[in-house]
Amino acid sequence: MNPIHYVMSILEADTQADRVVPPTGHTVRLTLFSAAAMAFLAVFAMALSMATGRLAVRWGDELARSSTIRISAPAAQEAAQTEAALRVLSTTPGIKSARALTPEEEQALLEPWFGNGVLLSALPVPQLIEVIEEGDGYDVNGLRLRLQAEVPGATLDDHSQWRKPLIRAAYSLRRLGTLSLLLIGGTMAAIITLAATAALAANGQVIRVLRLVGATDSYIASAFVRRFTLRALIGGVIGTVIGMGAVFLLPGAQAEGGFLTGLGFQGWQWLWPLIIPPMGAVVAFFATRGAAMRTLRGLR
Repeated sequence: MNPIHYVMSILEADTQADRVVPPTGHTVRLTLFSAAAMAFLAVFAMALSMATGRLAVRWGDELARSSTIRISAPAAQEAAQTEAALRVLSTTPGIKSARALTPEEEQALLEPWFGNGVLLSALPVPQLIEVIEEGDGYDVNGLRLRLQAEVPGATLDDHSQWRKPLIRAAYSLRRLGTLSLLLIGGTMAAIITLAATAALAANGQVIRVLRLVGATDSYIASAFVRRFTLRALIGGVIGTVIGMGAVFLLPGAQAEGGFLTGLGFQGWQWLWPLIIPPMGAVVAFFATRGAAMRTLRGLR
């Protein structure tokens, strides 16, 4: 039989077989609650995985194409060294643009640490030059040597020392989100297996009577598989809807808030959580069927 037809035949309503499975009780509540809770957690794990993936791409694209030159010189020489550094950059292959940051821009960079109204004149703040790369970029070592020779007070920072650890951390968080999804699926399978086993054991007398009248183990197991799969699907839908609503209410992505304000879905990514309920139903299907067949063999 075709696997799809087999699954559909099991999920097809059968009122006679459904009488084997208790319609109420702790196994019903346990299955619904566990499916809803696991779906809710899966939505957040998926949101974390996708948000950190976007973060890694953004950091890689933005920081890999930019560098900073710091001019640390006496006040009387700062302007001259800044102009000298800009001349060096203008003749360096692989550099698209270079400009000195204004006092207002440098003040904005310091505000997250020192607050509004900080006076740059009261702090030994160096002049910063923003460098934007193009093509394959520039020769970092060659530019450093030129700056050392022509601009003694210049220090080149290509962001590599702290960019790579940040990107690795972002991808590690993404892998953690994926691992969380796998653990959630495994936990759900374990809980549903316990619930199905308990329901089968509680109905041992009914199962023995059904066998006496000719019912096969496949027929009895299909009743439990159908009921527990539908319960997991319903619980998964409830948990997913609540989880998506909670993610929707999270603060949106903001530059000043970092990635902690962007833990959500964007655009078509909102479609991904919709696969959680059917995936939960698939987990419940195989977990229940395995538990049912093992328990029925033990009841002989």
